[in-house]
Amino acid sequence: MRKMLLAALSRVLQGPAAAAASRVVVASRNYGDFANEATFEIKKCDLHRLEEGPSTTAVMTREEGLHYYKTMQTIRRMELKSDQLYKQKIIRGFCHLYDGQEACCVGLEVAIKPTDHVITAYRVHGFTYARGVPVREILAELTGRKGGCVKGKGGSMHMYTKNFYGGNGIVGAQGQIFETYNMAALWKLPCVFICENNRYGMGTSVERAAASTDYYKRGDFIPGLRVDGMDVLCVREATKFAVEYCRAGKGPILMELQTYRYHGHSMSDPGISYRTREEIQEVRSKSDPITLLKDRMVNNNLASIEELKEIDVAVRKEIEEAAQFATTDPEPPLEELGNHIYFNEPPFEVRGPNQWIRYKSVS
Repeated sequence: MRKMLLAALSRVLQGPAAAAASRVVVASRNYGDFANEATFEIKKCDLHRLEEGPSTTAVMTREEGLHYYKTMQTIRRMELKSDQLYKQKIIRGFCHLYDGQEACCVGLEVAIKPTDHVITAYRVHGFTYARGVPVREILAELTGRKGGCVKGKGGSMHMYTKNFYGGNGIVGAQGQIFETYNMAALWKLPCVFICENNRYGMGTSVERAAASTDYYKRGDFIPGLRVDGMDVLCVREATKFAVEYCRAGKGPILMELQTYRYHGHSMSDPGISYRTREEIQEVRSKSDPITLLKDRMVNNNLASIEELKEIDVAVRKEIEEAAQFATTDPEPPLEELGNHIYFNEPPFEVRGPNQWIRYKSVS
């Protein structure tokens, strides 16, 4: 009997269980061989009214790199899924996608505090995710469902969470932005103004729209930085510099992030009537923010190709599950149409689709 048990145990140790155990041991040993951190040379920022700027070297830990990679890859996949849902007519109305610009929102978010306030315009999905809103709530908001981050009543252009006021339909109109610069400078407000220069205003290139494309100098008396917005480390270091400048009581500062959007201005814009497919492909092949980070991590022994592929698989699974929720969650009832108009106000009546229908608005 004892011999039979030993023989059975021997077969188990030589079978699939042993192979699995072996793989676990090998994987553990490989992860232990990775570097904890690496130092990278990054592009020098152009400066306006500043004697010195951000560092031209950046230290990135393995943990930070994996976080940046997963976050940017999640935003990329979320936007591609949004594109698919829009073309299936599941997402309706306006939809402005962020793929290609992921390094901007991720680099900004990791350099500030959760208690800092962020206000942005309508290309907002990436910022919403970076600020901590789950993918399922973002996609559910896009499809107009109760589980959306604004309960299905905001859509692509109006997403909010704590300390985040996103999706404003009006961008920095020229007269208003200069008045704002002036007020911020007079009062020395701790405000970082950011221009995400993706090279096109709707369907017009910056070169055809502006005699001077040095947007980081547009603050005039406000100091400015021009930053490589396709490099998450460059954006991170520049943002650290900018927020430290503001927290020191020196007043506002302006950052221009030079980036690129892969989709058109909105889903109604194919994005190839005013630029060529070759131009888009060249940016993808030479400057893609996710590929740049991936190459840095692999080449500096911060991660393996296989490990990053595992992240890709997990991200795709998360996006598919979120899309399933966003297409099956119920729409908000009409009774909630007038809710949340004001904060912390007593309930009041709101007229419905016709004068005989009344809804009660609650905060």
